[in-house]
Amino acid sequence: MNRIRVICAAGARPNFIKIAPLMAAMAGHSAFDARLVLTGQHYDREMATIFLEELGIPEPRCNLGVGAGSPVSQIAEIMTRFEKVLLDEKPDLVLVVGDVNSTLACALAANKLGVRVAHVEAGLRSFDRAMPEEINRQLTDHISDELFVSEPSGLENLRKEGIPDDRVHFVGNVMIDTLRRFRARAARSDIRRRLDLDGGDYAVLTLHRPSSVDDSAAFERILAALEQLQRRIPIVFPTHPRTRQRIAALGLGPRFTAAPNLRMVDPLGYIDFLALMSSARLMLSDSGGIQEETCILGVPCVVLRENTERPVTLRSGYHALAGTDTQQIVSHAEKYLTAPPPTPCEIELWDGHAAERIVALILERM
Repeated sequence: MNRIRVICAAGARPNFIKIAPLMAAMAGHSAFDARLVLTGQHYDREMATIFLEELGIPEPRCNLGVGAGSPVSQIAEIMTRFEKVLLDEKPDLVLVVGDVNSTLACALAANKLGVRVAHVEAGLRSFDRAMPEEINRQLTDHISDELFVSEPSGLENLRKEGIPDDRVHFVGNVMIDTLRRFRARAARSDIRRRLDLDGGDYAVLTLHRPSSVDDSAAFERILAALEQLQRRIPIVFPTHPRTRQRIAALGLGPRFTAAPNLRMVDPLGYIDFLALMSSARLMLSDSGGIQEETCILGVPCVVLRENTERPVTLRSGYHALAGTDTQQIVSHAEKYLTAPPPTPCEIELWDGHAAERIVALILERM
């Protein structure tokens, strides 16, 4: 039997966490010839290379080296460079994950060349078309041949949008595959000691979305809440390079400096960040992936967004949409800090075997 030639495309930090279990599942199956192509959307060690090393992701076939740029130029450049890879490699399938610019660009290039596309994490919708990722998700889904869904809302969304049922598969969450695989290793990390956090409770913050950090008024409202909360509990802030640039551009650096328990630290690798998050008393984040991970870890999360494409995470009662309103953020955080720690959520098919189900379906369908 001829092996199925699959190109797995990845470009940004969340992609690596999702692609790792898929590459591992295909590597263990003789029917697949799977090759990784990096777009270079995230390109420095803290945001890219360390994830490949820690998660055991195979050496990429190539790196398109696109780097930073406007969304339009980035998508165009990825498409142009990825087209050459597709013409050389002649894959049977291009597998894309998530909703970043690389996901849409690689899916579009494959579609235009008549190569089948599989989208992992399909069907998620925030219904906020001002969010760049929402457009990426919708377009990718509608040009994909196989759509792998992580939560029940995705099935409903795709059905309403007219995607044929035979192309849609409810398989679970590959990000949780990675979490479950590396959780024991993360427990051995000494990150809490290195950050002097062994002695008590702490919160963890992440911020990176344009709606959070590009809008100066929104960022200042979030910061006002953080200034209040850091008096109650230390807040560790692994800071995305782009967010650090925005802090400098908006002149907010002195306010961070003046808040002694709001600690900006460099971005962390997957293992250290999982360890830090696992022991946190509270998470504050605008990341969709962190919403999912904290559900499984049993860590309450204040979501710094007006909406979410992952509604299943809100059902626990320990995840709340606070937007960028100062008092809403503080109120939800205080509620979680005074309540008993939650128990981890049980979510259908978030069992650590989503990648295996995806690979079995690809084999069946092709």
